[in-house]
Order: sequence, then structure tokens, then C-alpha cells
Amino acid sequence: MTTILVTGGTGTLGRLVVERLRAGGHEVRVLSRRSRPYAVDLREGGSALDAALAGADTVVHCATTQRGGDERSAANLIAAARRAGVSHLVYISIVGVDRVPLGYYRSKLAVEQLVAESGLGWTVLRATQFHDLVAQVLRTLARLPVVVLPAHARDQPVEVAEVADRLAALAEGAPAGRMPDVGGPEVRTFESLARAYLDATGRRRAVVNVPLAGKTYRAFRAGGHLAPGHAVGKGTFEEYLAGRFGGGEGGRRG
Repeated sequence: MTTILVTGGTGTLGRLVVERLRAGGHEVRVLSRRSRPYAVDLREGGSALDAALAGADTVVHCATTQRGGDERSAANLIAAARRAGVSHLVYISIVGVDRVPLGYYRSKLAVEQLVAESGLGWTVLRATQFHDLVAQVLRTLARLPVVVLPAHARDQPVEVAEVADRLAALAEGAPAGRMPDVGGPEVRTFESLARAYLDATGRRRAVVNVPLAGKTYRAFRAGGHLAPGHAVGKGTFEEYLAGRFGGGEGGRRG
């Protein structure tokens, strides 16, 4: 039996990874800022982090925040993993972190580099955006009478459970370096995703596409965050909406 520590183990992805690893017969430790007995703020590190890693064979690093601090957290985790003799560090990243000049993406890329240079056995998997995140963004936009979208924007959302399956399988294997990306089954216009969301939630909103400016928008418009050659996901956005809202069959594609 392998002892595996999952950081961010109570989050959207982490909790599913934990479930799959436990189902596989592993001893799994869940690390988060508030989940005992391994309640640790990775930005601070310290003896609590060392205790969480003691005797662990593998670490699956899912913890992340868009409020800053991912690089510091990763550095603390890597240093503690070295002290504990961890043999395999698995990190989940995002497709396009090396192509889209977004601050959060740059931080994820920096963490990838820290992992690769850690001296530990390592595996990095990049995935496209989860259905949950796309729905969260659309829910925010739909609070107004008019849904304003960035013109010519596309996305390739993937089912989080499928990414969890892949990440758990990688954690059970040997260090493999940078793995092929995982993308959702369809590259969709953001407008088509928005209309599918509105249909599924029964909201009537006008949808307006507005061109934006800047390097980040140009990178998204160019598809820097997409992985059409790795459309290995099976679950569609409409299927996700149907499971969450009990509808979604009328969602338009495009």
C-alpha cells in the first residue's frame, strides 16, 4: 500500500483524486488549510508540513489560489518533500500556461519549473478549464440583463472527474515527466457555451460579443489555452449542465 498526500484535497479536483486513490487501496492524507489532522498553510510550511509528509511515498499537488502565493507554496512543499524522502511529485497545471500572458498562468508555469528542477521524481499534467469553472464564470456574467462576452473567444471545457481519473492513475505510476495534455471533447465558441448555460438554467438574457484589447485577450483569441489535438475528454458541457441543473439538452453548439 502506497502512502499518498494530496494537497488541496478538499477542493473541486482534489477531493475526487482522494476518492479514487482510496478506492485503489492507498493510504491517502488530505492536506488543506482547514482539514485536520493535516491542516497546513503551504505558504508558511513548517513542522506541520513535515509531519504531513513523514512516510509519504507520493505527493499529488492540487492546491492553488489565484490570490498569489503558489510559487512560495510549491517551494515549501518541495523542500519538505525532499526532507521526507518523497519519491514522486505529481502536479496539475493548465493548458496554455506557456502561451497566455496571464499572471495566474505565469505562476502555474513557474511552479512547473520548480517541480521539474526539484530533484524529485516528477509528473506534470496540464488540463483545459473544468466545466465547473466555465459555469461559474457564466453564472456571474448572467447576473446582468445582458451577457457581455469577449468576441471570438473559444473554450474547451473538460469534466473534472475525468481529470481526476487521469491524475490518480499517474500518482499510482512511476514519475513520467511532462505528460500529454488533457482537453475536453469539443472546442466551443464562448457564445455557444453561454447560450447552453442560459437554456439549462432557464434564464432569458441577451448575449453580446465585444472585442477586447491586450496581449492576454489576443492569446486567448488565438487559442493558446486550447488543446484540440488532445481532445480526449468524453463528457460534454451539455451533459455537465444536465447533471447539475436537470436540463441543458437545448444548448446550442458552435
